[in-house]
Amino acid sequence: MTEKLQKVLARVGLGSRRELEQWITEGRVSVNGKVATLGDRVGASDVVRVDGRVIGQAAMQGPERRVLVYHKPMGEVCTRSDPEKRPTIFEKLPPLRNGRWVAVGRLDVNTTGVILLTTDGELANRLMHPSSTVEREYAVRVFGEVKPDILKKLREGVMLEDGMARFNTIVDAGGEGSNHWFHVTLHEGRNREVRRLWETQGITVSRLIRVRYGPVQLGRRLRPGRYEELEGEPFQALLQLVGLAQPRKEAKEGKTKGMAPETVSAPGSRRTKPRKDRNGEGMERGDPAPRPRSAPRGRPGGGEPTTPRRAPAGRKPGGTERNRRG
Repeated sequence: MTEKLQKVLARVGLGSRRELEQWITEGRVSVNGKVATLGDRVGASDVVRVDGRVIGQAAMQGPERRVLVYHKPMGEVCTRSDPEKRPTIFEKLPPLRNGRWVAVGRLDVNTTGVILLTTDGELANRLMHPSSTVEREYAVRVFGEVKPDILKKLREGVMLEDGMARFNTIVDAGGEGSNHWFHVTLHEGRNREVRRLWETQGITVSRLIRVRYGPVQLGRRLRPGRYEELEGEPFQALLQLVGLAQPRKEAKEGKTKGMAPETVSAPGSRRTKPRKDRNGEGMERGDPAPRPRSAPRGRPGGGEPTTPRRAPAGRKPGGTERNRRG
């Protein structure tokens, strides 16, 4: 059996399919000593090299499929290295022996909120691809008066530089004075799309938080600069959303401990202990994003309650007979 080259490399965790297609176009990938081209297919007997490094057959099977839910703070960028030396989201993630973390989409430096990262490039590609129509939800604070006709235009669609765009839903989340909060949803992730949509109506966005990506919702307990690993029912719900089979390998029990991330169906998740946050900023205290009443909430997963041990019949608590004598 053979598979498309970019699909195999995505499974290895080298990047999303879009990134790897670009690598192939740039001549960075070879198959059996020949420079690869888009459309090439590979099998178990083929020797694949990326930047001259051989991708072993074990690695070609792909690493354990994992997903992290990261709360991106203000000031961090979603690239692996930044010419301006700004902190990146990848600096705080757990290290991997095989593969690397692939970001599912991006958030600009001034946008905070949930961003998913996975070891499976194929999963990342499906979550980002427009054909999957994965819904994103944002809490947006705007400055200025928003009249009903403006909301109508944003729902019906307006022309941007890269084509028509619109919000699927707009929910008034309240506010005071000239600052007002809305929750908006859309099914694509074009560059700065939420900000640009509001700007077409002369409205300034003063705060933007992504509070949900598909079925994964940003939990109130997940502080900026921290991550949680998605497992159990929420993990399966994410895979089913994009039509992927069961994970190739189940995560081993006891790797990490902690609380489950708040998702649409939270039981079964667990939290990993992050490295120390260097800036810890991004969501000011006392200024949480309001949630519409209809917004789904998760609930923390809990274990079975324990019961205290009882002393054996005929023996009083307080130690053994020898301890009581001496």
